Order: sequence, then C-alpha cells, then structure tokens
Amino acid sequence: MPERAAPRSITAVVLAAGKGKRIKSQVQKVLHPVCGRPALWYVLQNARAARPQRIVVVVHHGADQVREAVASWGIRPEPVLVEQGEPLGTGHAVLVAKTAVGKVDDVLVLGGDFDPVAPEQVKDLLRVHRRTRSAASLLTTEVDEPGGYGRVLRDGDRLVDIIEHADAPSAVRAIHEVSTLVFAFRRKDLFHALPLIGRDNRQREYYLNDVFPILMGKGERVSAIRVDTGGAMGLNSRAGLAAVRRVVQDRINAAHMANAVTIVDPSTSYIDVGVKIEPDTIVRPFTFLEGSTRIGAGCEIGPSARIVDSRVDDGATVAFSVVEGSRIGKGANVGPYTHVRPGTVLAEGAKVGSFVEIKASTVGLGSKVPHLSYVGDTTIGKRTNIGAATVTVNYDGYEKHRTVIGDDVRIGSDTMLVAPLKVGDRAITGAGSVITKDVPTGSLAVERSEQRIVKGYRKRKDTAVAKKKARGREGA
Repeated sequence: MPERAAPRSITAVVLAAGKGKRIKSQVQKVLHPVCGRPALWYVLQNARAARPQRIVVVVHHGADQVREAVASWGIRPEPVLVEQGEPLGTGHAVLVAKTAVGKVDDVLVLGGDFDPVAPEQVKDLLRVHRRTRSAASLLTTEVDEPGGYGRVLRDGDRLVDIIEHADAPSAVRAIHEVSTLVFAFRRKDLFHALPLIGRDNRQREYYLNDVFPILMGKGERVSAIRVDTGGAMGLNSRAGLAAVRRVVQDRINAAHMANAVTIVDPSTSYIDVGVKIEPDTIVRPFTFLEGSTRIGAGCEIGPSARIVDSRVDDGATVAFSVVEGSRIGKGANVGPYTHVRPGTVLAEGAKVGSFVEIKASTVGLGSKVPHLSYVGDTTIGKRTNIGAATVTVNYDGYEKHRTVIGDDVRIGSDTMLVAPLKVGDRAITGAGSVITKDVPTGSLAVERSEQRIVKGYRKRKDTAVAKKKARGREGA
C-alpha cells in the first residue's frame, strides 16, 4: 500500500495595513465592528480554517490599535505582527512578510478589511489549489456593482486574466465577477514572482494581482474558484460596511433558524456573532441580541427588545425592553418598557414590568416589581410584591447603600425605602410611606400625616369662585 503524502504546511498572511481613507474614521478600518466583532476578527477565523503553522498580520496605520485588539482575542496560533513600513501596496505587504512566513509549502493571503468569505469557502479554495497543483488560486465572486474592481476572465476554473476597470473595454466592464482578496500560493512561486512586479500604475504601488500574469507566463496554472459573498466586497466605505454587515447577519440568522430558532422577521432581527440561542425560542421583530448573550430554550424575545451580555434562561419572556449585563431566570417576565441594568438577577418566575428600572439587584423566586418603580442596589426575597411607584432610595448624595427586603413582603404603592434598610419577612408597608427605619418581621410600617376631612369644602369653593368671576365681569 503506497504511503500517504504528508499534509502540506501553510502560513496565513493577513494584510491589515490599509489606511481606509474612504471610510473616514479615527478607528482603523479593519477594526470596524460587524455583528459584534471587528472585521479583522472574521478574517483571522478564516485564516484559522486553513490550520496554518503560523499567522502573520502585516500592519502599518493604527498598528497599536490592531496589536491590542488581536492580543485580546486569544487567537491560536498567536499571530505575529510585521510592520510594513512605507505602505506600497498589497504585493509589497506580502513581500515584507517573507521572513515571518517561514519555509512552508503554501501561503494563504487574506485582506484584513474582510471580503465576506466564510471559513468553508477558504477550505474549498485550498482543496482546489492542492488538487489541481496550482501555483496560485483565488476566490472570486459576483457583485451587484463591480464599480472600479478588476474583472475576472476565466476558462472553466482556470484564470485567464484580471483586467483593471480603467483598462477594460465595455464588454469586459459588463462582467460582474471580481477577485476577492483571498489567495493561495505555492510559497516558492510567490516569492520568486513578487520581486518581478513593478509600480507602473496610478497608485504607484506593487499590486499582488500582478503576480498572476507572471506565473501564467511561465506556464503555471492559476485557479479561480467562484463563491457567493452576498454581492458585498470589503469595508471600503460606510456603505460597504453596511453591505458586509447585512451578509454576515443573514448568515448568522440562517444558522440560528437551522438550529430550530424561530426568527419571525430576519430582516429586522440583529444578532451578534457571539450570541447563543437554544431551540424553540421565538425572536420577534426589532430585536437586538448583542455581545456574549445566551438565550435558553422556549423563550420569547421581542418585539423591540435589546439584550446585551446577558443570560436569559428557559421559558423567559422579554418584550419592549432593554436588558444589560444581567441574568433573567427560568420563566421570568420582563416588560414592557423595562430597563434591566447591569448586575441584576431575576430568579425563576420573577416579574419586572411596565416602566420599571432595576439595577444591581436580585429579585427572588416568584417576586414581582410590576410597574412604575425604581429598584437599585436591592435584594428582594421570595414571593414578594413591590407596589407601583416604589423607589429604593439607594444614594444619599455621597455613597450607594443597599436595601434588603425579605420573603412574602408587601410593599405598598408609592413607598420610598431609604437605604440602608431592611424589611423583614412577611412585613407590609403602607402606601405613600417614606420608610427610613428597619421593619421587623411581620410588621406594618406606615409613615404619613393624619388625613383631615373638611366637609362641604367643594360647595363653598365653587361658590367663592363663581362670585369672583361675576365681580370681574361687572368691573369690565
């Protein structure tokens, strides 16, 4: 039985040195967010799909921003950053990475501003590249508006030429197939060809695309593999950023729906790439699920909900509300028009209702804050009801203080609980009270002046007002 050939070694080179003039931002172009992650993060995931021995990132403008971002993502193998120096084009950027690439068989080159290529498409590129023994291979796509991109001419899956827009006749400009910035090269062929390319172009730069005619002129095969990128190409402008985000969002939503999540209207549901959703959850329109959010099974989220870096357990409901940095327990109910701020935990079956703001607080099993209340820095026990317009007064102008409310407590409407304060189990507060002292277990706390009854007041008041009006008319 013949021995199997050893797998070919590969280094991924990511080009992240572009200035991004057209995007007009203080933020480095490759760090603009796309569905919760910077564009460069997606490119590095594509690089990892190739299982490279190493990843090299070429940087120049905004190098410190890129370095800090890449270090925070925990990418393995850990990327090596190489300074391009004077930015002289994509060909020059790859050439300065030569030493860092090492003695591998193949080089995968990816643009850092993220043509929306998926990891599986990168794997397809490498399979064709190796099966056909090509010197170079590239991913191409069809775009709605090819604009100034060079057009791809092919013969089957062989590249014939890439003709720049400015040099293309009208028949070629009618072609919508263009090259993405995702290439595979045999290392030796790549670095033999790069010193041969020139700068005789309007940008006075070394273009990586100029390697292809050099290779084909030597009789080498260059393969072109067409993939679907949703008609979008890179972050070259704010419009381009929006187009890429749309493609990525469609993929994210499709993956959730394939995993038995109901998204009522995918076009109005915005779900970050890091969000996890369990089966049989319903996501209604105008919902935003962001960051590291986790949604359990059988939940109802939305309409018009925003949930950020939070956990929502099985069977919970969040509608017309904002939840940030919090945990919503099993079967709990949030909304409508509720703001759940960071550090809040709702236990199983808890309810936080209409026009309630709650912050850094715990609401116990089956307890309710139904409406029109502010609860801050508070612990609420089990089966407790907080009446409408209750406020836990947690700030004295200098420091925050905590309120602790026990089990089976009934807080009357319009109660001010001035922290620090403890309300014992089964206690009751009278509506309209300002409670400043601890309330013992099972007690009633009432703080209000005695009500006065003035009989006949309305009739006397009406008569006095009528007489005043009559005198005014006589004087006129």
